[in-house]
Amino acid sequence: MNNRMSDQVNDQKYMQEALSLAQKGKGFTSPNPAVGAVVVKNNNIVGKGWHKGAGLAHAEVEAINDAGVDAEQSTLYVTLEPCNHHGKTPPCTEKIINAGISRVVIGCKDPNPNVSGNGILRLQENKINVDINILKKEAEILIEDFAWYTCNDKKPFVTLKCASTIDGRIATSIGDSKWITNEKSREHVHKLRHENDAILIGAGTLKADNPSLTARINNFDSKDPARIILDPYLSVDRAAKVLTQESNAPTILVTSKDASTSKKESLKKTGVTIIEVPLENEKFNLAFLLHEVGQMDIVSLLVEGGSNVINSFLKEKLVNKALFFIAPKIYGGSDGIPICSGTGPKLMKEAINLVNINVSRFEEDTLIQGYIKQDED
Repeated sequence: MNNRMSDQVNDQKYMQEALSLAQKGKGFTSPNPAVGAVVVKNNNIVGKGWHKGAGLAHAEVEAINDAGVDAEQSTLYVTLEPCNHHGKTPPCTEKIINAGISRVVIGCKDPNPNVSGNGILRLQENKINVDINILKKEAEILIEDFAWYTCNDKKPFVTLKCASTIDGRIATSIGDSKWITNEKSREHVHKLRHENDAILIGAGTLKADNPSLTARINNFDSKDPARIILDPYLSVDRAAKVLTQESNAPTILVTSKDASTSKKESLKKTGVTIIEVPLENEKFNLAFLLHEVGQMDIVSLLVEGGSNVINSFLKEKLVNKALFFIAPKIYGGSDGIPICSGTGPKLMKEAINLVNINVSRFEEDTLIQGYIKQDED
């Protein structure tokens, strides 16, 4: 292997380590992105760090502090372009410059068009060698929610999650859905909940299942997502878990102006947040809702709703990423509850296509994951 190929292999190896560190911050850093960094000297890692939360030290600072005096004349690997502006913390570029680092390897540029490239330029102006786009795809996927939110006027990145039988049923005719998928699949869903800022269901699912909508991960101090319930007339049961359980995350009830004022005020006294969203043909204006929750620093939203909610989000083209867990079960009837309610297109060519597909297994369950291509402006 020649020196150039060896350098490329090493760059990818150390960037992969930085990506693994960044993953530890997923779920904790919002509205900031998850970022990881390592400091390498004489082909040894001498410092590691990742961003642990908004207002706390960035990954570069953590790694440089961990390296100490070994940071001088070293190489810094970081998954995202270092910041060059004052926010809740000073610019990371200044920390890098003052530490005497000689080379910086970056996974991907900052997606914010107003700042992208500024950090790189600042480093280069100070005679620091910079290489970018090392494991770029992996680095961009890591911050896909932050990138979307940043570049789309604080519109949350929406992930749709669904679990169904092979023949497309998410519950029986009486609403029973426990359990379609196996324990391993459900464990992964709790990880998804932890990594997303909020989770959304409809009042029908709340009534049928009385879910907790929390993130419960064995041997891990997970973070609960905010719980968003679509409830146009505030039919929520006061004994529902989302209202009575202990959780640091808020419960947000989305209702209409026609809902009882006394119910609204009574629920507010329990600590619930009420958001009024316009109804159109008895359905919420979901684009309006996404704007409202985006202003609440909700960067990522996991939609776990029933067939009506799934249908609405898909019909309004508000889904970025879709995850379909398929269990090896056949419901075997035309009753049951389908994945999507309502009517579909007349022609198959008008069906929604997923792109960038990834298929994985959770024991006997299959997860099909992909993205919905966004309309060009």
